[in-house]
Amino acid sequence: MDVLDSFRLDGRTAIVTGGNRGIGRAIAEGFADVGADVVIANRDEESGAAAADEIEAAADVDTLAVQTDVTSEADVRALAEEVVDTFGGIDVLVNNAGITHHNSVADKSVEEFQETIDINLTGAYRCSKYAGEVMKDDGGGAILNVSSMSAFIANYPQHQVDYQASKGALEAFKNQLASEWAEFGIRVNNINPGYVFTDNIVHGEKTVDTWRSEMLVDEFARPADIAPLAVYLASDAAWYVTGESVVIDGGYTVR
Repeated sequence: MDVLDSFRLDGRTAIVTGGNRGIGRAIAEGFADVGADVVIANRDEESGAAAADEIEAAADVDTLAVQTDVTSEADVRALAEEVVDTFGGIDVLVNNAGITHHNSVADKSVEEFQETIDINLTGAYRCSKYAGEVMKDDGGGAILNVSSMSAFIANYPQHQVDYQASKGALEAFKNQLASEWAEFGIRVNNINPGYVFTDNIVHGEKTVDTWRSEMLVDEFARPADIAPLAVYLASDAAWYVTGESVVIDGGYTVR
């Protein structure tokens, strides 16, 4: 068997939350490139449907867009049910939906802090719970959480204690979920990007120069640079990898 065959996802179904844009969209496109049927789950119905249609047109796979708010348990339950009804099962879940607020603790309300936790952390739990129940009954699967290098460091010069807390918590979440669900053949891993130019990133020459001064690689990542890692972790090539976090940050956290 060609080693590249172990990276294929033919016949599998992958859900990507926040898959309408940025890193999520790139991961969804990567999955489609290696044969997976892809489900785009995000809050905005129009952009989700457009992403699904464009991915299907570019690859010989089936796609589905399901309007989903990861803060709604009813939405997440309905997502899992619709995917099973359409494709027969769930093989891969990517918990990518997330938000970032940029303000200091003094200016950040408790409500704003809770909003970030509810989307970035509890949203991942809701999706994992309902997708995981399907995987448990079908012999296993792979769950990927898009965390961040921010799980391990303090960010600067931006202020985002709620974001840091949510990503740090995803590390413990990943460890425990991998442990509890290993017996069901479910692998759980985190992808921890550094600075990737998406809609969530803070722009500004001074800020960008500060970040670049800490990196070993001169350029910032593109969303497409994260997709190959997601394909690997979702595929049989990574059958022996679970409970791990892979930092992909251009060497930012080395120093």
